[in-house]
Formats: sequence, structure tokens, C-alpha cells
Amino acid sequence: MKTRFISVTLLITLSMSLNAFAQQAVSGGAAGFDESLSAIEPGAEALSLSPAGDYPADISRYILASNLGARNARISPDGELLAFIWAVTGARQLWVTAQSGGQPTQLTFGNGVTNFRWSPDGQSLFYSADNNGDEREAYYKISKDGTKEEELLPSTSSGFRVFGDFLNEHTIAYASTERNGLDFDIYVANTKTQTSELVHQGKFGFFVESASPDGRYLALSETVGEDSDNLYLFDLNTKRLITVSQPERRANHTDAGIAWTPDSKGFYLASNLERNFTALMHYSLADGFSLIHEAQGDVEDVFLCGENANYLIWNENKGGYSNLNVRKLDTQKDLSVQSLPEGDYVLDCNQQSNKLAITINGWKTPGDIYVRDLLIGAVSHSFKSSLAGLAADRLVQPESITMTARDGVTLQGLLYTPAKTKDDNSKPPVLFRVHGGPTAQSKPTFSASTQYLVGKGIAVFLPNVRGSTGFGHRYTTLDDQEKRLDSIRDLVDMLAHLRKEGLVDADRAAVAGGSYGGYAVNAVLSSYPGRFIAGASLFGVADWVTALRIASPALKASDRIEYGDITEQKWLDFYTQQSPIRLADKIDVPVLFSHGVMDPRIDIAETEVMVRTLRNNGIEAPFIRIPDEGHGWRKLHNQLFYYRQEAEFLERVLKVKQ
Repeated sequence: MKTRFISVTLLITLSMSLNAFAQQAVSGGAAGFDESLSAIEPGAEALSLSPAGDYPADISRYILASNLGARNARISPDGELLAFIWAVTGARQLWVTAQSGGQPTQLTFGNGVTNFRWSPDGQSLFYSADNNGDEREAYYKISKDGTKEEELLPSTSSGFRVFGDFLNEHTIAYASTERNGLDFDIYVANTKTQTSELVHQGKFGFFVESASPDGRYLALSETVGEDSDNLYLFDLNTKRLITVSQPERRANHTDAGIAWTPDSKGFYLASNLERNFTALMHYSLADGFSLIHEAQGDVEDVFLCGENANYLIWNENKGGYSNLNVRKLDTQKDLSVQSLPEGDYVLDCNQQSNKLAITINGWKTPGDIYVRDLLIGAVSHSFKSSLAGLAADRLVQPESITMTARDGVTLQGLLYTPAKTKDDNSKPPVLFRVHGGPTAQSKPTFSASTQYLVGKGIAVFLPNVRGSTGFGHRYTTLDDQEKRLDSIRDLVDMLAHLRKEGLVDADRAAVAGGSYGGYAVNAVLSSYPGRFIAGASLFGVADWVTALRIASPALKASDRIEYGDITEQKWLDFYTQQSPIRLADKIDVPVLFSHGVMDPRIDIAETEVMVRTLRNNGIEAPFIRIPDEGHGWRKLHNQLFYYRQEAEFLERVLKVKQ
């Protein structure tokens, strides 16, 4: 879904390619940043590497390992090439390699790629890029050998864009706010003439999910909260919007993708329509929905693959780990799947070749790519990530911990425990790292900061508080509107459980998080003083009144459901009283704050007001301000700078023995 918050992601800024000409956004959010507020800003941050194999290693090696992992591999129409995002240079760039393996070739050299797709003929790639995280994307085309590049659509000051799909070689469909800077409308563009046509005027959030193979229909989603959507078909011939599903009890239809059949008479999808978990379903334009497969968890990543579209592929979420499924449609038999490393899988395939690309991110796998031959079932390891000199046997596997909240709700989280404390039975201090979203899930993927801190003797707990995804529709909605603070209370109940079970030293507990996780830090420290002895709040909300009023266009559609409509007096009164800034005087522990100046999602003023308040009360509140970042740290030198500062802060306040 198109959400307000994303989790924090993990030296060199290279010469700019075409995306250097993207329009410069006004920095510092709605009102600009306060230059008079004392802040720490990154300089030229250098790598600092101890010998390979040393333990614990410098944070540099962990961040390098994270950046050396591939992301979101896509296979070419002929099945011969893989394109993927790789941050080996310090920025997210587009690379290609043979699906059989070999030396990758770098295609882009700007300040970072946000999205990409193979063109239908497989001779070039479409990609989007913004300017230092301002999320105002321009669109580009680059040949598969990287020697020819052109700008297809320049960025605009009011144009928050979300790419949809190709209709044919020279026609794309996408959503954009360029009409009024607020509502996402649907556009069809001719990339050859660089002209766009507004085909459907939306309200709040309408997005293109997929185009039918015959080019007649666009599958459109309408945002309903951060976890759900309504589903429509837009007939490009008649310009008519056809309702597919607009249920009274909201449901998710599109997070797993829309996989059209070649005849354009229907598509496969995953939906929790009238159920708790998303199930694999088929929608026929003539006959409606039919159930294909129901799992014990959420179905994710639905694809129709191979020549003649004979293979139905999907993932199942099993406690954060992906479980791959392959069904041969002509025999209706589920095929055995060769053992793959555990982790979170991202899939890609097409209906021109019989190859399936699988990108795997696991707790000891920063980002590997495997390719499965659907005809014979053979799996090849096409791209192997590097651990940057880290010893794989030193990395810590998380343990899934469940507990019961005070109101009876079952909660879950992942606990990473330092090996040395297991050996000597001592109890380590603990850092709670709260994910963004709030509709997201902490999964057992590779985390540079987690593995580094665990190596330093700090346990790390990743809580999936109520409102998280991956545990069914009911769980995801338990934090809506008036119930927002119930999810904050979950952090207190989780800490109490870890204390009771003797898993950590709960008297030395800190809480950190980015985006919505940053709000959670502000909220739990102000609403429940005395539980955590420190915090690290990254670009988090302090005042929901201002945050909801000036939210970027991508957010307002979901905010009405998730938080309430701030234009109504009821919600204005609620958030005037319940926002962290109203209780900030109760925070009596040190807090490390940070924010990117270019952040279009949460205004930097949200962090500035917390810094001022704590400092005025005599509370330690260091503030890291990063001029060339938006909502999260994309660039290697900024990642190095921030996580070093955070680690030093946490080691000090948690009294970690060196």
C-alpha cells in the first residue's frame, strides 16, 4: 500500500546522469528548516575497517554488507538478463547481469533509482528517480547496455508520481498529483512523443496496478486506509470505471499484485475479502471471484509465469519467512520447490520465458538472486551477495517471541540475543527497534544496525505491535483511530514480558524507530515514563494535528481511515490532546533525534519541536540533521555517519561494557 511511513533503510556521489535535471524541491518541509537550531550534520564520512574476520567489526562492514545485497531483481522478456538495484557505489543504481551469472554492468550513475521495469521488447529499461529523496519522480529510458538514455517525463513541483504499467512499447500508465498537488489521477503517456493524457480524475489515492494484455483495461486501486483498497477496472475504450470490489468491511486486493491471463478475461490476485488472511483468488470479468488457495498466513507476490502462462507462482508469509509455491496449471499439480535460503522473497517472471527470478533477503543473506527454470525445476544461484568480510557464523538468527498483552491480544516480535550473554548467562541490555508503517512487519531480514549492536553486546528486539501486517486483517486494524495508543502500550507489555522471562536486562532498555517508529518512540517515552531509559527517534511525528494537515499527497487518502479526518472537530480535539508533543514534558531520558531536510512525508518541524522542548527542560537531545536526504538514509556516507552516532549514543546510555 502507499503508506506514510517506511522503515529506515540502509561514499560516493558519482557524476550525475539525466536525473540530475529533476526539479529541485524546497528543502525543510512546509516551512523550511530552522537553521538557528543547533544540529550535527554529516561531513565527508570515511570507511573505517578493521581486518576482515575481526569481531565485533566496525559498523562500516555491516552497512557495506547491506549495500552489497541485490534488491528487486527483474528478468528480461527473453529470460537472459537480470536487472536489479545495487548500492555497491553508495547509491541505489540500476545494474544488469546475465541470468546465468557473471560480472554485473552498471547502467545509471545519478543520485539514486527509485523504481524500474523492463520495456516490453526487452531492449531497454524504464526507470524513475527523484532528487535527494524529495519523491517527485522523473521518468527515464536507458538501453540494456547503458549506452543510450533519454528523459521521458520530467519531474514537476506538484507531481508525486506512482508508476503503473506498460500498455505497449511506447505507452505507459501511471498515477500523479500534477493536476492539483493533492489528488492522484490516472494518466496515459506516449513516451515517444513525451505527451500525457489525464484519463481518470481521482479523489485522494487512485493507482494503476496492472494493464490487461490487450491494452483495454487498467486495474486500479483506491486507497482505503494503509492496509486496504477498493479495486476497479478502467475501460480505456469507453473511459468507464467498473467496480470490481468495494466491500463494506475493507479488504486488500492488490499488495500481492495483479496477474492477468493472456486472454485478458481475468486475473489472479491475493485478497482478504471476507477473510482474515489474504488468499489466492481468481477474478473473471464474466463470473467474478473464485477461491484458488487459502493459506494459514498471507499470500504474497502472485505471478502468472512461463510460455502459455502455464505456471501460477505465489509466496506465503510464514512468520515473516517466505514459502515459495509453484503450480502447473495444465495439470493442476503443485511442483516441489528446491530448497532455498530462508528469508523474505521478492519474485519476478514474465510470459515470454520460462525463468523465475527470486531475490532473497535473510538474516545472513543481504540480497542474493536465484533463477528457477520452470520447465525442468533447476535452480541457479545467479548473484551472490558479499558479507564485506564479516564471518557468517557470527551473525545472529532471531528468535520469534510471542506474549499476551494486558487486554488479551497475542503479540509477536523478533529477539536477537548476543552470543556471549548466552554463554555466560548474563542478561544484556536491549534496544527495541519499532518498524515504520504502521502497516508493516518486522521480518528476519539482514539488518546492519541490528547485527552490529548484537555484536557489541546489546540485544535487539523488533516488535510487531498491533497494527502490523502479516498477522491477519483483524490484527492490522487493532490500532485504528482511537485505538492508536493501544499499540504504544504494547511496547510496555512486551518489555514486561522480556523482563519476566529473564531474557534481557529490562532496566537497561532503550527504544528506537524511524518514521512511524519515530512517532512510537516519542509516544512511549512521553506516555509511559520510567520504562525505557533512552530513545532514538528518526523523522517521527510529534504533533498529529500539524502532521495530518500538511501530509504529502500520497498520504491523505489513507490517513482518513488510519487516523481519522483531521478536518473534523472530533479528530482535531483527539490529536490535540493525544499527540506526543502535548506530553513531552514527561520525557526525562536522553533522546537522539534525526531528520532529513528533504523529507516530503514528515515535516522536519516535527523533530525540531521535540528537540527544543527537551532541551528547554534540561534533557539531553542531540539532533542529527541531514541536508541531502528525504524520508530515510539512502546514501552510504549518511548511513555511516548516522549509525556510528547512534551506536555511540546507545553504548553510552545503556552502559555497555567494552
